[in-house]
Amino acid sequence: MSARQYAVAEMLPQRETRRRSALLGAASLMITGLMMAGLAGCHHHQYAPIANAPAPPPIQSRQPSYRPAPAPPPPSVVTADDEQYVASHKPIYSEEGVASWYGPPYHNRVGANGKVFDQNVMTAAHRTLPMGSLITVTNEKTGQSATMRVTDRGPFVQGRTLDLSMASAKATGVYRAGLATVRVDVYEAPRSIDVGGRWCVQIGAFEHEGKAVKLHEQLEREYNTAQVIDFSGPTGYWVRIRPAGDNRESAEMLAKRIRPVEGDAYLVRLD
Repeated sequence: MSARQYAVAEMLPQRETRRRSALLGAASLMITGLMMAGLAGCHHHQYAPIANAPAPPPIQSRQPSYRPAPAPPPPSVVTADDEQYVASHKPIYSEEGVASWYGPPYHNRVGANGKVFDQNVMTAAHRTLPMGSLITVTNEKTGQSATMRVTDRGPFVQGRTLDLSMASAKATGVYRAGLATVRVDVYEAPRSIDVGGRWCVQIGAFEHEGKAVKLHEQLEREYNTAQVIDFSGPTGYWVRIRPAGDNRESAEMLAKRIRPVEGDAYLVRLD
């Protein structure tokens, strides 16, 4: 064997070894790729939607379950403490007279206490009781009684003592009748009932403004120390004369002396 042939023979086993190694490496790479593909396929099918599966129900927001609040009672300037005070004390003054009631056209107008009159509030109008007095009104025919406060002035009709708001009239049984004989018991007054106070004389109502203006001018000439005003109200035109210092005795004398051709003169407390 020549030297060349011998070298070739020596190289054959090494080439075979390298060829086999290459084949084994390729096979290993193929197996690894197939395994990774299989894993990827399994991962995909794990999250795939199931065919013909029912759709989940839509999410519905739950509305809160609650019971509507009851309608509030009619408003009142009388508190629970006022009611307790009346129940535990005796009246400081009482009188009897005829009560009427008023609502429209006075509703939502400013009353004598400077606040808007609400016919649905338990209040009353009186000509001479101190403003804000705590009273009870009892219907002498039916016995119905209610507690309220004086917040306005009136009634400006001869022969009547008290004007009730619509709510007070319903509570005392005066609403349907229109007029009723009542007993008024005063339990609390912010000022003295008998002494002091600020007073005036109110005259009217006049159907025509001209007559109110004419009386205004006449009173100014006769009582130059008094303050005289004329104004319009829901029921006509009025004239008010305030003596110097709003003195009660002077106002009482004026009320007795003035004899208007139209309307009547009423002694009225301002405070």
